[in-house]
Amino acid sequence: MNWSSDAETSLREIPFVVRPIIRRKIESLAREAGLEAVDLAFYQQARERFGRK
Repeated sequence: MNWSSDAETSLREIPFVVRPIIRRKIESLAREAGLEAVDLAFYQQARERFGRK
């Protein structure tokens, strides 16, 4: 799945150890929402859904 550069930059703020898990979860949510790419707005919504801001 494609990620916008600003969403990718924000993802890098997550610790390396858990980053792949978070990436998979967000991509799964994006697919469920019918999206072809993750942008910063969707990334932030997904993070809030996980209880992190």
